Amino acid sequence: MLAEERQQQILLALHERGVVSVAELCEQLGASDMTVRRDLLALESRGLLRRVHGGAVSVHDRSYEPPFLVRSRRQAAEKARIAEAALACIQDGDSIALDVGTTTLEIARRLDRFHNLTIVTPSLHIANLLASRPGNRIIVAGGILRYGELSLVGHFAERVFQELFVDKLFLGIGGIDLEAGLTEYNLEDAQVKRAMLRSAKECIVVADATKFGNVAFASVAPLSVVRKIITDAAVDVESVTRLRDLGIEVILA
Repeated sequence: MLAEERQQQILLALHERGVVSVAELCEQLGASDMTVRRDLLALESRGLLRRVHGGAVSVHDRSYEPPFLVRSRRQAAEKARIAEAALACIQDGDSIALDVGTTTLEIARRLDRFHNLTIVTPSLHIANLLASRPGNRIIVAGGILRYGELSLVGHFAERVFQELFVDKLFLGIGGIDLEAGLTEYNLEDAQVKRAMLRSAKECIVVADATKFGNVAFASVAPLSVVRKIITDAAVDVESVTRLRDLGIEVILA
């Protein structure tokens, strides 16, 4: 098992249990004590956990983003319903931007129902999925690769969206708050999202109910940029009411 794979498994175990021991991880990963301790040190240096005697504990702050593998397993049924609802916003021939994230990846899985789409994305997860499906044009933003997330960030990624104009943006987001607006865990991802917003005629946020009331590290945009939010039925009624009062269409999938 490669180091990155081991470390993803460590983060997944830590997310599920809150605390892990070196002995447990050695057994789970089939790795030596020294290898596991080296992985824990590497993850701590990235701010993803805190080492304690004999193991590690979880750390959670506004800049902590759960690993892609962890997020892909959360609210899977809700994300599938959100993705299905999002398809109603797409027509053959549209130009769309698909943001990074597990919910937008679910949308991408279903795009073979459409023809002659132009799809722009900074996500290699999405690009790799769509690469095997002819019938639509795929444009991948350049830039610096965020390893593990497989998102493209930096000046080159932003520049792609500065030079293009799309009909619809399907935006994934770390947090939706009535006061703070749209926020994201990673500053570089937030900068690309802002460029995507400027390129889009219409912004459609796709986010499950756990994102509401959450404020992540980096500001992306105020809620005034949003035309629609597609979420699941677990979202609280007060948030839905207040968003609709702001003129935002809220679709419950």
